[in-house]
Amino acid sequence: MKLFYSPTSPYVRKVMTCAIAREIDRQIEKIPTNPHESPVALIAENPLSKVPCLVTEDGFALYDSPVICEYLDTVGEAPPLFPAAGAARWVALRHQAMGDGVLDAAVICRMEGQKPRDAARDAFIARQREVIARTVIVLDRDPLGKLLDIGTIAIACALGYLDFRLPDYDWRVSAPRLAAWFEPFAGERPFIETAPPG
Repeated sequence: MKLFYSPTSPYVRKVMTCAIAREIDRQIEKIPTNPHESPVALIAENPLSKVPCLVTEDGFALYDSPVICEYLDTVGEAPPLFPAAGAARWVALRHQAMGDGVLDAAVICRMEGQKPRDAARDAFIARQREVIARTVIVLDRDPLGKLLDIGTIAIACALGYLDFRLPDYDWRVSAPRLAAWFEPFAGERPFIETAPPG
Protein backbone atom coordinates (compact mmCIF):
# COMPACT_ATOMS: atom_id res chain seq x y z
CA MET A 1 0.00 0.00 0.00
CA LYS A 2 1.09 3.59 -0.63
CA LEU A 3 0.06 6.57 1.47
CA PHE A 4 0.40 10.15 0.24
CA TYR A 5 0.97 12.04 3.45
CA SER A 6 2.09 15.19 5.18
CA PRO A 7 3.75 14.73 8.60
CA THR A 8 1.75 17.56 10.17
CA SER A 9 -1.68 16.52 8.87
CA PRO A 10 -3.91 15.40 11.74
CA TYR A 11 -5.96 13.30 9.32
CA VAL A 12 -2.80 11.45 8.27
CA ARG A 13 -2.02 10.98 11.95
CA LYS A 14 -5.41 9.38 12.45
CA VAL A 15 -4.81 6.97 9.56
CA MET A 16 -1.32 6.01 10.74
CA THR A 17 -2.52 5.59 14.32
CA CYS A 18 -5.06 3.08 13.02
CA ALA A 19 -2.39 1.33 10.95
CA ILE A 20 -0.06 1.02 13.93
CA ALA A 21 -2.87 -0.15 16.21
CA ARG A 22 -3.68 -2.86 13.66
CA GLU A 23 0.04 -3.70 13.28
CA ILE A 24 0.03 -3.13 9.52
CA ASP A 25 2.04 0.12 9.40
CA ARG A 26 5.05 -1.67 7.87
CA GLN A 27 2.89 -2.61 4.89
CA ILE A 28 2.47 1.07 4.02
CA GLU A 29 4.95 3.02 1.92
CA LYS A 30 4.68 6.68 2.90
CA ILE A 31 5.09 9.24 0.13
CA PRO A 32 5.80 12.77 1.44
CA THR A 33 3.40 15.13 -0.32
CA ASN A 34 2.48 18.80 -0.19
CA PRO A 35 -1.14 18.80 -1.35
CA HIS A 36 -1.18 22.61 -1.59
CA GLU A 37 1.18 22.36 -4.55
CA SER A 38 -1.21 19.99 -6.39
CA PRO A 39 1.51 17.47 -7.26
CA VAL A 40 0.89 15.42 -10.38
CA ALA A 41 1.36 12.08 -8.59
CA LEU A 42 -1.27 12.90 -5.96
CA ILE A 43 -3.78 14.34 -8.43
CA ALA A 44 -3.46 11.22 -10.56
CA GLU A 45 -4.84 9.26 -7.59
CA ASN A 46 -6.98 11.89 -5.87
CA PRO A 47 -8.49 14.73 -7.90
CA LEU A 48 -9.27 16.55 -4.64
CA SER A 49 -5.50 16.98 -4.06
CA LYS A 50 -5.83 16.11 -0.39
CA VAL A 51 -3.91 13.94 2.02
CA PRO A 52 -4.22 11.32 3.24
CA CYS A 53 -4.71 9.31 0.07
CA LEU A 54 -4.15 5.56 0.26
CA VAL A 55 -3.49 3.42 -2.79
CA THR A 56 -4.30 -0.21 -2.03
CA GLU A 57 -2.29 -3.23 -3.16
CA ASP A 58 -4.57 -3.60 -6.18
CA GLY A 59 -4.13 0.05 -7.17
CA PHE A 60 -7.45 1.41 -5.89
CA ALA A 61 -7.20 4.92 -4.43
CA LEU A 62 -9.06 5.81 -1.24
CA TYR A 63 -9.32 9.26 0.28
CA ASP A 64 -10.68 10.95 3.34
CA SER A 65 -9.54 9.55 6.65
CA PRO A 66 -12.83 7.86 7.68
CA VAL A 67 -12.83 5.81 4.46
CA ILE A 68 -9.14 4.93 4.70
CA CYS A 69 -9.43 3.95 8.37
CA GLU A 70 -12.39 1.72 7.66
CA TYR A 71 -10.47 0.06 4.84
CA LEU A 72 -7.42 -0.50 7.07
CA ASP A 73 -9.75 -2.16 9.56
CA THR A 74 -10.22 -4.97 7.01
CA VAL A 75 -6.46 -5.59 6.67
CA GLY A 76 -4.59 -7.85 9.05
CA GLU A 77 -5.71 -9.94 12.00
CA ALA A 78 -5.84 -7.40 14.86
CA PRO A 79 -9.11 -6.76 16.71
CA PRO A 80 -11.34 -4.35 14.75
CA LEU A 81 -11.32 -0.64 15.46
CA PHE A 82 -14.82 -0.26 14.00
CA PRO A 83 -17.35 -2.16 16.13
CA ALA A 84 -19.48 -4.33 13.85
CA ALA A 85 -22.94 -3.58 15.23
CA GLY A 86 -25.04 -2.36 18.10
CA ALA A 87 -24.63 0.60 20.43
CA ALA A 88 -20.82 0.31 20.47
CA ARG A 89 -20.70 0.94 16.71
CA TRP A 90 -22.83 4.07 16.88
CA VAL A 91 -20.92 5.45 19.85
CA ALA A 92 -17.59 4.90 18.05
CA LEU A 93 -18.86 6.50 14.85
CA ARG A 94 -20.32 9.46 16.74
CA HIS A 95 -17.01 9.96 18.54
CA GLN A 96 -15.20 9.79 15.21
CA ALA A 97 -17.50 12.50 13.85
CA MET A 98 -16.85 14.64 16.93
CA GLY A 99 -13.09 14.21 16.65
CA ASP A 100 -13.14 14.96 12.93
CA GLY A 101 -15.36 17.99 13.56
CA VAL A 102 -12.88 19.39 16.07
CA LEU A 103 -10.09 18.77 13.56
CA ASP A 104 -12.01 20.51 10.78
CA ALA A 105 -12.58 23.57 12.98
CA ALA A 106 -8.98 23.62 14.25
CA VAL A 107 -7.53 23.34 10.74
CA ILE A 108 -9.72 26.27 9.67
CA CYS A 109 -8.48 28.32 12.64
CA ARG A 110 -4.91 27.53 11.73
CA MET A 111 -5.27 28.37 8.03
CA GLU A 112 -7.43 31.45 8.45
CA GLY A 113 -5.20 32.73 11.24
CA GLN A 114 -2.29 32.94 8.79
CA LYS A 115 -4.15 35.32 6.48
CA PRO A 116 -4.53 39.10 6.82
CA ARG A 117 -6.99 39.77 9.63
CA ASP A 118 -10.26 41.66 9.38
CA ALA A 119 -13.50 41.68 11.36
CA ALA A 120 -15.22 39.05 9.21
CA ARG A 121 -12.26 36.65 9.37
CA ASP A 122 -11.92 37.15 13.13
CA ALA A 123 -15.62 36.38 13.58
CA PHE A 124 -15.29 33.23 11.46
CA ILE A 125 -12.29 32.03 13.49
CA ALA A 126 -14.15 32.78 16.73
CA ARG A 127 -17.07 30.66 15.54
CA GLN A 128 -14.74 27.73 14.84
CA ARG A 129 -13.19 28.09 18.27
CA GLU A 130 -16.67 27.97 19.79
CA VAL A 131 -17.29 24.69 17.92
CA ILE A 132 -14.12 23.26 19.45
CA ALA A 133 -14.92 24.51 22.96
CA ARG A 134 -18.49 23.17 22.92
CA THR A 135 -17.39 19.77 21.69
CA VAL A 136 -14.62 19.50 24.28
CA ILE A 137 -17.12 20.26 27.05
CA VAL A 138 -19.57 17.64 25.76
CA LEU A 139 -16.77 15.06 25.64
CA ASP A 140 -15.77 15.96 29.19
CA ARG A 141 -19.32 15.32 30.43
CA ASP A 142 -19.41 11.87 28.87
CA PRO A 143 -16.05 10.28 29.69
CA LEU A 144 -14.58 8.02 27.06
CA GLY A 145 -13.77 4.40 27.76
CA LYS A 146 -10.32 2.87 27.55
CA LEU A 147 -11.17 0.79 24.50
CA LEU A 148 -9.10 1.68 21.45
CA ASP A 149 -11.51 2.19 18.57
CA ILE A 150 -12.01 4.63 15.72
CA GLY A 151 -13.82 7.07 18.00
CA THR A 152 -11.14 7.26 20.68
CA ILE A 153 -8.42 7.48 18.02
CA ALA A 154 -10.18 10.38 16.27
CA ILE A 155 -10.69 12.27 19.53
CA ALA A 156 -7.11 11.73 20.70
CA CYS A 157 -5.77 12.95 17.34
CA ALA A 158 -8.00 16.02 17.60
CA LEU A 159 -6.78 16.83 21.11
CA GLY A 160 -3.19 16.33 20.01
CA TYR A 161 -3.73 18.71 17.12
CA LEU A 162 -5.14 21.35 19.47
CA ASP A 163 -1.94 21.12 21.50
CA PHE A 164 0.17 21.29 18.34
CA ARG A 165 -1.53 24.08 16.37
CA LEU A 166 -3.62 26.01 18.90
CA PRO A 167 -1.32 26.12 21.95
CA ASP A 168 -3.02 29.29 23.21
CA TYR A 169 -6.22 27.28 23.78
CA ASP A 170 -5.86 25.24 26.97
CA TRP A 171 -8.71 22.79 26.56
CA ARG A 172 -7.65 20.96 29.73
CA VAL A 173 -8.94 23.80 31.93
CA SER A 174 -12.55 23.27 30.84
CA ALA A 175 -12.25 19.51 30.42
CA PRO A 176 -10.28 17.94 33.29
CA ARG A 177 -11.86 14.49 32.91
CA LEU A 178 -11.11 14.49 29.21
CA ALA A 179 -7.54 15.53 30.01
CA ALA A 180 -7.20 12.64 32.46
CA TRP A 181 -8.44 10.25 29.78
CA PHE A 182 -6.06 11.69 27.17
CA GLU A 183 -2.81 11.50 29.12
CA PRO A 184 -2.35 7.70 29.19
CA PHE A 185 -3.56 7.42 25.58
CA ALA A 186 -0.94 9.97 24.51
CA GLY A 187 1.74 7.67 25.93
CA GLU A 188 0.77 4.68 23.79
CA ARG A 189 2.93 3.60 20.82
CA PRO A 190 0.42 4.46 18.04
CA PHE A 191 0.16 8.02 19.31
CA ILE A 192 3.85 8.56 20.10
CA GLU A 193 5.02 7.30 16.70
CA THR A 194 2.61 9.55 14.80
CA ALA A 195 3.50 12.77 16.64
CA PRO A 196 4.09 15.70 14.26
CA PRO A 197 7.68 16.92 13.93
CA GLY A 198 8.85 19.76 16.10
